[in-house]
Amino acid sequence: MAQFKRRHFIIGTVAAAGALGVGWLAAPPRQRLVGKKPLGVSPGQAALNGWVKVGSDNTVTVMMSQAEMGQGAHTGLAMVLADEMDAAWESVRLEQAPIDGIYNNQAAVVDALPFEPGDNGLLKRGSEHVLRRLLREVPGLAETGGSSSIKDQWLPLRQAGASARLMLVAAAAKAWSVQSSECTTESGTVRHPSGKSATYGELAADAAEQPLPKDPPLKAPAQFRLIGTGLRRLDNLAKITGTAAFAIDAAPPGLVYASIRMCPTVGGKVASFNAAQALAMRGVSKVMTVDPVSGSLAATGNISGGVAVIADTPWRAMRALEAVKIEWDHGPAANLSTSSLFAAISSALDTQEGSTNLKKGDVAKALKDAAKTVKAEYRVPLLAHATMEPMNCTVQFANGAATVWAATQAAGVACDAVAKALGINAAKVDIRVPFLGGGFGRRYLSDCIVQAAHLAKATGGAPVQLIWSREEDMTHDFYRPAYIGRSEAGFDSAGKLIAWQLTSAGSNMGAPGFLGASSEGASNTPYRVPNIKIAHLAVESPLAVGIWRSVANSENAFFIESFMDELAVSAGVDPIAWRADLLAHDPRALRVLSRVAALSGWGTPLAAPDGTRRARGVAFHRCFGSTVAQVAEVSVNAAQEIRVHRVTCVIDCGVAVNPNLIRQQLEGGMIFGLSAALRGRITIEKGQVQQSNFHDYTPLRMSECPEIHTEIIADGTTPGGVGETGTPPIAPAVANAVFALTGQRLRELPLKLA
Repeated sequence: MAQFKRRHFIIGTVAAAGALGVGWLAAPPRQRLVGKKPLGVSPGQAALNGWVKVGSDNTVTVMMSQAEMGQGAHTGLAMVLADEMDAAWESVRLEQAPIDGIYNNQAAVVDALPFEPGDNGLLKRGSEHVLRRLLREVPGLAETGGSSSIKDQWLPLRQAGASARLMLVAAAAKAWSVQSSECTTESGTVRHPSGKSATYGELAADAAEQPLPKDPPLKAPAQFRLIGTGLRRLDNLAKITGTAAFAIDAAPPGLVYASIRMCPTVGGKVASFNAAQALAMRGVSKVMTVDPVSGSLAATGNISGGVAVIADTPWRAMRALEAVKIEWDHGPAANLSTSSLFAAISSALDTQEGSTNLKKGDVAKALKDAAKTVKAEYRVPLLAHATMEPMNCTVQFANGAATVWAATQAAGVACDAVAKALGINAAKVDIRVPFLGGGFGRRYLSDCIVQAAHLAKATGGAPVQLIWSREEDMTHDFYRPAYIGRSEAGFDSAGKLIAWQLTSAGSNMGAPGFLGASSEGASNTPYRVPNIKIAHLAVESPLAVGIWRSVANSENAFFIESFMDELAVSAGVDPIAWRADLLAHDPRALRVLSRVAALSGWGTPLAAPDGTRRARGVAFHRCFGSTVAQVAEVSVNAAQEIRVHRVTCVIDCGVAVNPNLIRQQLEGGMIFGLSAALRGRITIEKGQVQQSNFHDYTPLRMSECPEIHTEIIADGTTPGGVGETGTPPIAPAVANAVFALTGQRLRELPLKLA
């Protein structure tokens, strides 16, 4: 059996469970249907459980704990509940859920446990059981990330919808003196063969008096009415008409504005400042220092300290900030550079082995006995998140309580961070989460929110909105860490792969080491090799780093899929056939590979419409419970510029709740990953980020986007993740195509030909 570094996790979780008692541990996890406090209701509303309220006007309000940052989670989640409830889709409304343990994102944590795909052993089941029970008891972990929103709430929302439907039926049956089994439901109405009918709104108050059903039966897939259909997004109209409210649109009465300039050196702070000229300017009320702030979750390092100006308009705050004369304390990172960062990572790999996250057989012996070995080193750079909505937050602190308007992926964590910053109880913080103008992991972190909370102390009770400029956003991110991955493989005399090891090095991104976050996408590889070892070596620096779209899958897919291509070439085997041989035990993976080969025309001659030669490259990856394969079709022009013309993508994501949303997310993920593959790079000189805006950190333009063809394989009984799955395979698919075209093996991102 594969051996993981699980001891620390098992000791910690069992100890925590033991403190709560053996009976608590033995009991099954409770349904996530009823919170610790009853839901608040408006006049005419009735709460049927912790997830749904029904109004006398027939509206069905779904409690939404997940953030909507463009991924379509609000629509998909509402579809799941509405389908089981037989609610009328046009009656569905959304409301932000309170902070309660039933909304905690269990899947995002449980999926990070270091177990192999397909492992359903006692250790895994016991670990998941304990962890789910612990997560159920701790409020404030309703996080949006890890492509887990629909995966996590698939079961509780179905149970909530089914329970609500049974309670409505029971209320109707009682009123009509008939058996519940004789009643049917459709589009928000309960009907009886006698001709009697009642809308959900008419029954809601009486339904709320019914007992909560225990283990309500759920629909079979053949009974789904909404799930599996391409319904339009609930937020479409608001975003088309410009009425959608983002955090930066918050405008409570009496609002003042803050602009901030942070030390250009990472982790630096203010030594001194002179604000006399700024304070004399019209509309300016305050100039103050802001200390360095940590990201607090899934991150390491601190955002630099700085100076903030508070004024009556954003423009006046920005202008006054330019007039402040600041002396900086550049701190310990003043000599940090990209070259020194990679040198430290490389040196660590030369002298240390790192922590083993997956081990099978005896890799060292197999490599020593191999008839042929292949080695390669790959590098990926620092990357920024570059969300379209720059970091911002609005906070009002008055009478010992705070109201916060924040674009956050972790509302509970942000709530706690604000409470700590203001010295109040978290129950005194009302956090409101509007639409997010992009997240990609950046908005897991609470640094800007904490800054705004500190500024709110100085306004005398007026709400203050802190807005970072694009330049501050780009130069004070929590960056995707830089990594180096070294792989070695061995073949026997018959040309069979007998050993493979990968050691990566770079930051742990702030995640607990036992979760193996930096080996995600590698330590759970589906490739079957007799002797295998996956390890990671933590190499930290003063630089602030954090999670980035697809987390460690973004680099590990590049390391693995590039190396697999090299091995296929070394063995003289077609790249898709090579992968299929290593996945022969996995029929779902084989199906994905077979479909992407057929759809992309793999193995057939490529046309060259403009006279430029083209080639294809393939990459396969499994992450977030889904399996993805991509084939990229590329050309290279006379200036040695790489152009991607076409990408074919096939995903097996289990249940496809809304195929339209899945296609949109895969397309967005591929374009996001392609921007990074061809251009993305953050560089550091003397501790300062050299990129400042989209002119020197350039995303793919619309005119440069490839034609994308996507096929969804709906296979299974539960959904897999989607939002991040399109990103990891695109870089290696393009790199492998470039090799097929030019013979040059590109082992560093962004991809550049010599």
